[in-house]
Amino acid sequence: MANITRIDPFDDLFRGFFVRPVDFDGAPAQPPSIKMDVKEQGDCYLIHADLPGVKKEDIHVVVDGSQVSLSAEVKQEKETKEGERVLRSERYFGKVSRSFQLGQDIDDSKAVARFNDGVLELSLPKRAESSSRRLSIS
Repeated sequence: MANITRIDPFDDLFRGFFVRPVDFDGAPAQPPSIKMDVKEQGDCYLIHADLPGVKKEDIHVVVDGSQVSLSAEVKQEKETKEGERVLRSERYFGKVSRSFQLGQDIDDSKAVARFNDGVLELSLPKRAESSSRRLSIS
């Protein structure tokens, strides 16, 4: 017998709207994901990833064939004053990461990464396809 579950499309909308603003437990339930845009432009992939509050030296990009992995760490600055009590803290401190597969291998020797105003920009040129050839058997 099949189990049937009813899904209410407004459930997540109202849950986030009504529960989270009055929940004073301090930490978010899960770390935020890295928001990004991936574009293909001729023989190159262009990636723009939002990394607000991250320092350039705390970002790591690894390219392995067509697999791209981004990771970053946001470090919390301890700045508590005497007599001050934190009622709510929604900013995330810790590591975030994301990996994704592109349609073609990347030529990592020509890849370029820039970080400006909280946005990581990657220019990842496609590796030239190696031509296959048929071997003659002697």
